[in-house]
Order: sequence, then structure tokens, then C-alpha cells
Amino acid sequence: MKTDKFTQNALSNHIAEHITEQIIKGELIPGDKLIEHIYAEEYGTSRAPVREAIYLLSIEGLVERIPRKGAVVKEYTENEIYDLLEIRNMLETMAIERIARNGVDQDCLQNMATILEKMKDETKVHQYTQLNHSFHMTLVEMSKSETIKTMYSRLGWPLLRIQSLSFANDGNIEKSVREHQMLIGFLREENIQEAANLLKHHNEDVISSMKKKLGSKNK
Repeated sequence: MKTDKFTQNALSNHIAEHITEQIIKGELIPGDKLIEHIYAEEYGTSRAPVREAIYLLSIEGLVERIPRKGAVVKEYTENEIYDLLEIRNMLETMAIERIARNGVDQDCLQNMATILEKMKDETKVHQYTQLNHSFHMTLVEMSKSETIKTMYSRLGWPLLRIQSLSFANDGNIEKSVREHQMLIGFLREENIQEAANLLKHHNEDVISSMKKKLGSKNK
């Protein structure tokens, strides 16, 4: 019985990951309905693991249930988008302040450099977005603050989805790579103030990019 339960949970997680990837790639867009029997047929299972997967995604903030319509891909309001990005900026600013106090962790810095090399070769928006998140998550880990790390992790998939929209704009990936390279350079030199200034402008540009995108969408 326990084995069956474990197998069902593993399948639910797998289905949730699949739907998440569809959302991040833009194969599913806000308002699209998630039809249980289609996923059940695709995975050769009952609807129970699919329902559990959708429940997990609702907790993550990627899916919402609407009366008489069912589960749909969540559409974020402009305020929700800006709030997520501004909270991210606040947490990264706090992380840089802790790094200034505690010093640059060379292992974390090397991990960031390794991730950056992969980012340089990546052209697919959804994969670049995940690498970018790993880069920033490693910066947060350098702060040595479990509280900041936990709060940052809670931004989760909604933050990645919003960032993927920004990276979809022409030139934003190239700009991102350049600025991440500069950030690593400042940290290697232990020039924390320049690193903080760059990170602040980098994150503000993401918000500006989203404002332009949302502005053109609303015209």
C-alpha cells in the first residue's frame, strides 16, 4: 500500500513538472484550462495523480481554480508581477549587504562562474531563465542567511515565469550575460559596492522591461 502511494506521489510530481515546463515555455498561457483526462491519458493513469499535480501547482502559484471553469493557468496582475520582482530585489539587496559583512565565499563564486558559462551557450528562453535563477540563488546562498535563502526560494516558479517573459524580449539575454560577467568580476575583486550598484540597476531594468512589455500588451 505504501509503495502504491509512493508511486502515485512520484507520478503526481512528474506530471506537475511537465505542466510547469509547458507554462514556462509558453506552451500553456494564462487562462488555458488544464484538462485532467488529457494528462491522465498521456500518462496512462487515473485522474487522481493529475488532480494531485494540479493541487501542487496551485500551491506553487502557477495554477488557480475558477468556479465553473476548473483549473487554469494563473494570470498575474501587474501589481502581482511588480510585487514579486520588487521582493526579489529587496532580498538580493539584503544578500549583498550580508556578503559585504561576511566576505565573498569562493566556492559560491566558482559555482556562479560555472553557471554563467552555461548561460553563455544557452539560447532557449526557458532554459536560460532556469540557469539565471540558479545563478541568483547561488548569490543568495553566499549571504549565509538561511532566512533570506528561504524567503527567496518561496518566490519559486511564479518568479521564473515572469523572468522568462523579460528574457523573451530581444537583446535581454545578451545584456543579462554581460552584466552577470561584470558582477562576478566585482565580487572577485571584492568590490562589493560596485557589485551592489550593478545588481540594483540590473534588477531595476527587469522591472522596466516588464513595464514596457505589459504596456504594449495593454494598447
